[in-house]
Amino acid sequence: MDDVDRRLVNALQGGFPIAERPYAEVAKMLGLAEAEVIERLAALREAGVLSRFGPMYDAERLGGAVTLCAMAVPEERFEAVAAIVNGFPEVAHNYARAHALNMWFVLAVERPEQIAATIARIEVATGLEVLNLPKLDEYFLELKLTA
Repeated sequence: MDDVDRRLVNALQGGFPIAERPYAEVAKMLGLAEAEVIERLAALREAGVLSRFGPMYDAERLGGAVTLCAMAVPEERFEAVAAIVNGFPEVAHNYARAHALNMWFVLAVERPEQIAATIARIEVATGLEVLNLPKLDEYFLELKLTA
């Protein structure tokens, strides 16, 4: 990342303009051309610097549900199980952890009753137990990363 990429990423952490041409708005704010903003964001995604660029939906406010899940996956099966789990469209994030429960992922579904059914499908597909860790309370922490 160069200095312009850093300014771009830092500027977008506070939100994305709702406008007819939002990239042009960002470009104007940073003194860049609209095409450059689009090209830089695409390059950052392609390089893996940004893992995701898009809206964050509140599934629960839309009538859906989310839950955190964990699994104890044998190391020799970790990559294969990760591929299976990531193949479920309901899996929003999947992370490896240095813990007995070494795979953690978030499920996001359209209706609350789909949580149990999705977990059951993952258990059948992997042959492993999934621990469901539903949210009890929600806290908002505004985390902004600066480079």
